[in-house]
Amino acid sequence: MASDAAPATAPLIRVSGLNKQYATRSEGTVTALSDVNFEIAQGEFVTVVGPSGCGKTTLLKILAGILRRSSGEVTLAGRPIDGPSREVGVVFQAPVLLPWRTVLKNILLPVQIQKRDLAAHTERARAYLATAGLADFADKYPNELSGGMQQRVGIGRALVHDPALLLMDEPFGALDAMTRDTMNMELLRVWDASRKTVMLITHSIAEAVLLADRVIVMSPRPGRIAEIIDIDLPRPRDLDMINSPEFGRYVKAIRRHFQAAEKTAVQGSPA
Repeated sequence: MASDAAPATAPLIRVSGLNKQYATRSEGTVTALSDVNFEIAQGEFVTVVGPSGCGKTTLLKILAGILRRSSGEVTLAGRPIDGPSREVGVVFQAPVLLPWRTVLKNILLPVQIQKRDLAAHTERARAYLATAGLADFADKYPNELSGGMQQRVGIGRALVHDPALLLMDEPFGALDAMTRDTMNMELLRVWDASRKTVMLITHSIAEAVLLADRVIVMSPRPGRIAEIIDIDLPRPRDLDMINSPEFGRYVKAIRRHFQAAEKTAVQGSPA
């Protein structure tokens, strides 16, 4: 008998059996990622946390198509990721803006590289600047902006060509605490309006919980997935949530992975 249930939506991102090794000068290899498996649904906001050196940025670069995997499968909308894609926007730790281009021209850089309709995307870029509070800075240069403003431009540059997936590598790590809070709220506002699929890497457990639908917790190198935690907090989110008992329980659940790893490292070190 035929089922009336709607078919399950295929994930936008699927990672299966992903491994990445690097060659060393001594002709050996270092394993950065080992048997990584997860899926990300269309419109989902996923954050990734883990200790330094666990392969978080390596994972992001593989998803961005700028680093080749050693083995395993990585797909975007069912197609293998074997190189850079127009369907992926990337925001790095530093905004990396071109100092000789204005704010508007920095945002439009991917449009020109991809030879897209400049007039249509200029209108889109100006709309983003207006919503990001940067409408009056379109003709300014990067050295005339604060760090937070520069990062907003970096986000706009990643979004201007309407990618299916937005990858973010510690985008607010260099900002002071107050500006970082402001940028997290700005990012949530942009995401709520666009519902882009986002994967964001962070060292901050609180930031990971505040932003995400799910948090991927990675183990020390070689990077594996220790746990994927669903964050059942209401949206829209605000900074007051950080003080709630529910928020604290999620933070504690994630932190225990790092505490266990630190304990194991201490016990395994020579006396």
